[in-house]
Amino acid sequence: MNPPSARPYDQQQLAAARTRLANERTLLTYVRTSLALVGFGLALLQLEPRRTHALGFGALGAAALFMLIGWLRFRYHARQIERCRVPAA
Repeated sequence: MNPPSARPYDQQQLAAARTRLANERTLLTYVRTSLALVGFGLALLQLEPRRTHALGFGALGAAALFMLIGWLRFRYHARQIERCRVPAA
């Protein structure tokens, strides 16, 4: 039997929390990919700056683009999640 002070789970709040966490995980995936591209770009620039110059800077530019897309996507979906929230009764 449940103790009298325990509140029952609100399925709507739990679903919203799972959705917010999924959105944060997706942002972290964009960050991880961006950091990998930064490492790849810097490694190319350090190995042979003359031959891999364009590819290294291209990877750095792609990293910045990935980070920007991830951040914009995160903000957009966070606003959508908040807009769909049902007020507590």
